Amino acid sequence: MKILVAEYAVGAGVTDYMLEGKAMLGTLVQSFASCGHEVIYPTSGAVVGMGTAIRTEKFEEAIEINSKDCDAGLVIAPDEMLGDLTELVEENTVNLGCPPGSVRLCADKLECTRALERGKIPVPHTIESGGYRGDYIIKPRFGCASEGIHRSGGGTLNEGFIATKFIEGEHLSASIITGRTQLPLTVNRQLIEINHDVSYKGGIVPYHCSRKNEVIEVAKNTLKLLGCRGYAGVDIVLGDRPYVVDVNPRPTTSIIGISRVMETEIADLILRSRFSELPANVRVSGCFTFKKEELLGL
Repeated sequence: MKILVAEYAVGAGVTDYMLEGKAMLGTLVQSFASCGHEVIYPTSGAVVGMGTAIRTEKFEEAIEINSKDCDAGLVIAPDEMLGDLTELVEENTVNLGCPPGSVRLCADKLECTRALERGKIPVPHTIESGGYRGDYIIKPRFGCASEGIHRSGGGTLNEGFIATKFIEGEHLSASIITGRTQLPLTVNRQLIEINHDVSYKGGIVPYHCSRKNEVIEVAKNTLKLLGCRGYAGVDIVLGDRPYVVDVNPRPTTSIIGISRVMETEIADLILRSRFSELPANVRVSGCFTFKKEELLGL
């Protein structure tokens, strides 16, 4: 098969996300190529070790043009852009990621939280406007990564921001692939630094947690409720319960570690989730820790 993998930071030349973006792109391109597929990817200049780089100055245009000549495509982009870009892929080829409607729901942090509340999924108490008092995490209603996120003891919300109650606990993520069935890959530890600002520093894949089954069950129910497909990640704070704090309807940075500890190619599982059947489980051996500043060398 000929597969388009389009990653926003590399394709559009966005330096703020280049370390994570290039590492994720390289992981996916290498995996698809190792499975015997022809892989192309748009780039503004940066290249990865395998696949064919398609030079471009317009990321969206590159997706539209090149997806027409591919058997399947996968886009990684900021969540607020991902819905439209995924829709562009679906108009021209088979989308290996989440459906556009699911992506747009996940991108809206307020609507996503409300949907999970209605579905009885544990989420932090969330305030959408006005004043707040207590220990809260303030974050953009639309946004990705830890951009614009900070901790606050009280104030008035600015337009476009929401406040979620701070939960004491372990910062984890669950990586799951969904097709006709759901396949949990790993539970991961997120290295999060919380002072006034909240910043992502890296991850541990997998993270051996005594409450792993509890975390995975909440993550699976979350993705099923939101209509996600393919690879997705669920960010969870494990306190008295596993609280869902974010849903990423796309490949996440954890795939960098997963690809090093899982004995099955991540690309094969992504393709099987769309075209055939997923296995009942995957074999994982070892543990991989990565720091954000070290991604350039991976």
